[in-house]
Amino acid sequence: MNGMKSVEEQIALIERGTVDLISRDDLVKKLTRSVETGQPLKIKAGFDPTAPDLHLGHTVLLQKLRHFQQLGHQVYFLIGDFTGLIGDPTGKSDTRPPLTREDVERNAETYKEQVFKILDPTRTKVVFNSTWLGELSSYDMIRLASQLTVARMLERDDFKKRFESGRPISIHEFLYPLIQGYDSVALEADVELGGTDQLFNLLMGRDLQRSRGQEPQVVLTMPLLEGLDGVNKMSKSLGNYIGITDSPDDIFGKIMSISDELMFRYYELLSDLSTEEIQALKEDMAAGRIHPKAVKMQLARELTARFHDPEAAAAAEKNFDQVFKKHELPDEIPECRLQVDEEEIWLPRLLLEAGLVKSTSDGRRMIKQNAVSVDGDKVTSVDTNIPARGKVLLKVGKRKFCQVVFS
Repeated sequence: MNGMKSVEEQIALIERGTVDLISRDDLVKKLTRSVETGQPLKIKAGFDPTAPDLHLGHTVLLQKLRHFQQLGHQVYFLIGDFTGLIGDPTGKSDTRPPLTREDVERNAETYKEQVFKILDPTRTKVVFNSTWLGELSSYDMIRLASQLTVARMLERDDFKKRFESGRPISIHEFLYPLIQGYDSVALEADVELGGTDQLFNLLMGRDLQRSRGQEPQVVLTMPLLEGLDGVNKMSKSLGNYIGITDSPDDIFGKIMSISDELMFRYYELLSDLSTEEIQALKEDMAAGRIHPKAVKMQLARELTARFHDPEAAAAAEKNFDQVFKKHELPDEIPECRLQVDEEEIWLPRLLLEAGLVKSTSDGRRMIKQNAVSVDGDKVTSVDTNIPARGKVLLKVGKRKFCQVVFS
């Protein structure tokens, strides 16, 4: 903890990009004690392993955890293997099916592999809440349930809407906020982070800690990051996401596709640049001293390097420059060898076989959007068949290429 920043300096970084901070006075008190004693704060964030891959929207929270690590504090990356078996009802209009134990374990391992692209392993403790929740007796669970009234639970907007519309709410869903709050008791957390949609659950942790004689945790929420469309939150189901396991070319190209306005929101929530450095970029761009595309390229390089490496980021920038500025092909085009028994193959099926789309329906949609080229020529008919001989160069969108070799 030597060289720890002052309380004021820490607060400035912690508050960057945040929505809720409950309460600032409590945080100042905890940070002051931490500076005086040299004892790092315990920073908690919980993740239910409900999906195997993270996108940039998930990393907003991870970036804030990284800020705490840079300030010398200890992060507890909590994998909700126990709560994942219940299913978080937050924001859901119906009861969410629980995961199987196999799903939880598989997704948890994938998460652990991905988060260290952002977090410092030396200041991260990965914990599983089944460690303490699995030890609770039925008596303990009933005692825990007595901490909350049904009326209080129905204050949650999602539960209220479901109740008023007659949609079912299972009793076990009421237990979820209590169990998440109990995690904070078990860890004696100083600070808990979550998305704005998690505020009710985070505050439950404060209540339970207070009832158990602990100093209540500080609650900090981060905004939901807008996706590539600049309107809806980043989501795989909406197709407006940037996956952290995407290829360097895809990460770089997708970031270059966002608007100038959205670019600075990404800077604020995702970049390692300081607030002062980001403000300087804004001022230079506004004054015409630097082109918006150069500012966006700087962000694309930073984030591509974070999830891959600087060399991959440089290569992605070179490819982007060739394809978009010089209208040339990228240096390396993936090759796919296919054996087709028929003389022709339906283009949407070919796109699927080449790994350029997720389904033939997706292929049809891309063709209708004039986003598919064959040997450099746009294809507009979803009924197009391609001769299954020789080679053919496929392009989908602005960044996906494949050289198909028929055998």
